Amino acid sequence: MAQQKKEVLLTEEGLAKIKAELETYRTKRRQEVAQRLKEAIAQGDLSENAEYDAAKEEQAFVESRIVTLENMIRNAKIINQDTQNKHFVSVGTKVTIQEVPDGDQETYTIVGSAESDPISGKISNESPIGAELIGKREGEIIKVPAPSGTLEFKIVSIN
Repeated sequence: MAQQKKEVLLTEEGLAKIKAELETYRTKRRQEVAQRLKEAIAQGDLSENAEYDAAKEEQAFVESRIVTLENMIRNAKIINQDTQNKHFVSVGTKVTIQEVPDGDQETYTIVGSAESDPISGKISNESPIGAELIGKREGEIIKVPAPSGTLEFKIVSIN
């Protein structure tokens, strides 16, 4: 049975970053690992050569990352932020929320999991807060389970 491919939701900016990372792995990283392997092989006896083992592990990681990035690009669905419905929270929208009753306001952009970067204000549509926000309107309250109990947030604005 064929495995169903999972869509990777990305903004144009996110897709460009993934393509740049892929290019780096295909060119620079592959060459660096090949050079490390060549140097390790030149040292002789490979059975007890820690540098050779480490280079082989790095080579496996680099090749695996290349396959992952290629699959992400192949299965990418671009989020067009200009055509998003601004009445509902969806992937690609920017939403400002406030913890109820008197928390600080925070603004997040809802992105696909591949682009998630909470420190930069980008949260995944699959994260607890992101999943609760999807499909909601301005003014609604969402409840998000947390280790300390359920947190409540009010949707202040959707951009």
